[in-house]
Amino acid sequence: MVDKFSDPILTPVEAARHLQITERTMYRWLHEQAAGEPLVHAVRAERKGWPSIPFVAVVEAYVLQSLRALGVTLPCIREAAEAVRSRFGEPYGLATRRIATDGVDIFVDYAGDLARARDGQRPIKQVIEDYLRYITWEADGRTPQSLRLKQYPELAPVIIDPRFGWGAPVVAQNKIQVEALVNLWRAGETLDTVADEFELSREQVEAICRIAPAA
Repeated sequence: MVDKFSDPILTPVEAARHLQITERTMYRWLHEQAAGEPLVHAVRAERKGWPSIPFVAVVEAYVLQSLRALGVTLPCIREAAEAVRSRFGEPYGLATRRIATDGVDIFVDYAGDLARARDGQRPIKQVIEDYLRYITWEADGRTPQSLRLKQYPELAPVIIDPRFGWGAPVVAQNKIQVEALVNLWRAGETLDTVADEFELSREQVEAICRIAPAA
């Protein structure tokens, strides 16, 4: 069984691609500190170029990405992360259930004058909670279980769940690796053939293939 905190599942480049952030941003976050802990936790890669990003770090990077998308500055995020960690005593405070409950208010406080979301209508707290709904939690209510990648539509949800696909994105419906599906289509098979092969609808396959990044 994969340990969500210590077993690496992705390289920084892969994590950046799946989360739709730049590689430079991902590497920067891996070196940022808050309360003596990294903003995004990495582990030592067994070999150069091998994975060093555990699942918890994928979730941490997703939370940071969501806050940055709202216009929250990195210094504010760092201070808020320090407050979350010191208050709750959890080094992975950005990737625990706390962030979806008590922690949201802390981040709203540190956002300062950012009283409304970027769309100018919904309060920032509501928008942060909308982002966090893409995280599924374990039964203990604290540990993240899976992360839904928000670029894929409701028709064909895609998740990262370390229990399936060695941590690579999989189709939520049948846990098939997205890469396997897309590679078959790129090899020349029709959408209908791919759909039959993986027991999905043609519309689902088309939606996934349209969005999936190039390897």
